[in-house]
Amino acid sequence: MLLGGLNLVRALGLGGIPVIVASPQPDWPALFSRYTRATLHLPPLDNPAAVVDVIAEAGERLAQAMGRKIPLYYGNDDYLALVQENHERLGRHYTVLLNEPGLARSLIDKERFEVFARGRGVPVPRTLRWDELERWYAPVLVKPKRKTNYDESAIHLRLFGGAGKARVFASGPELAEHPLARQLREDLVLQEFVPGDDRQLWSFHGFADEQGKLLAWFIGRKLRTYPALTGESTFLELEHDKAFAFVGRHVAARLGLRGPFKIDFKQDPVSSAWRVLEVNARYNLWHNVGARNGINLPAIAYDYLVYGRRPAGEPAYHATYRWLALRGDWRAFRELWAKGELGFGEWVHSLMAAPKVYDVFSWSDPKPFLKHVYREARLRIPRVRTRMLRWLFTAS
Repeated sequence: MLLGGLNLVRALGLGGIPVIVASPQPDWPALFSRYTRATLHLPPLDNPAAVVDVIAEAGERLAQAMGRKIPLYYGNDDYLALVQENHERLGRHYTVLLNEPGLARSLIDKERFEVFARGRGVPVPRTLRWDELERWYAPVLVKPKRKTNYDESAIHLRLFGGAGKARVFASGPELAEHPLARQLREDLVLQEFVPGDDRQLWSFHGFADEQGKLLAWFIGRKLRTYPALTGESTFLELEHDKAFAFVGRHVAARLGLRGPFKIDFKQDPVSSAWRVLEVNARYNLWHNVGARNGINLPAIAYDYLVYGRRPAGEPAYHATYRWLALRGDWRAFRELWAKGELGFGEWVHSLMAAPKVYDVFSWSDPKPFLKHVYREARLRIPRVRTRMLRWLFTAS
């Protein structure tokens, strides 16, 4: 059972695993994938009790039909929080591997995470207090305290302009004088900004057993995001780096992570020191490009959760395929081009340099893309018609 999107469906499909996609959105692209064997319509997520009822009832039917519990996958923080808060009930019919409650709460709450991580000896950016801002003349990164219910929040829509997961202010005094930031201050975390661009953003992905022992892992690096420095990933690649692999494994062990996780790091370009920005204890979009490169963490998790099988030796992977969200990367290019940091030829060359896995498009799984195009066309046609009528009216 998957509470997630197209990248996870395709990773599981590449592993030969049948998928049931659960979503409240009837036009969710993952519902139309060739790898989706069945679908489950969920109530709106602002009614979590009803969502849990539907998932639990479906799990009971499936467990009875299969004669055992089935794995439950979750691909964003809202679903992760839902599963964690209702683990006892959902665990009767589904098999999941979650972190212990104290750690789980710290990973969802960014303010708690900083305190927890420092207590475990994990290097994280310094958190700032509001009364320190007038004396802090370096850049400040502003993030929401909690990861859940973010998309419709005032922080996302108003303070961050509906784009990105954070915002960088040039200095503490600039932030202190911002009226909306002051208004939302109780819901914000303020941190020192680690210098460097998107290419200094690396991630360590893994799946660990109940004792925190890694079953498999891989390394990734961001090439571009939109908006730059604080936005969603638009262009990604897998990497091999022994020194960073050691850091990632060390931090995962220090935190005591279990189940699926992604640890986001940023490397200071001057000191070369690594800082942990956040930890996502769930499955994510990287697993599709990971599977295409020979390291399928969702499939490894399935084998362990269902059959108790562990990989024989340390799984290897290559870094041939890159992951691309073309529309978002076009916006990222335009932003960098406006700053004089990336030329059109350089951008095109970067796209042509390696074979790609796309966020929606796939030659072998075309229906989600066609549905996506059809939906976009339906949304745009009324707008175009309205503009044409307005033009004709004003021109007459």
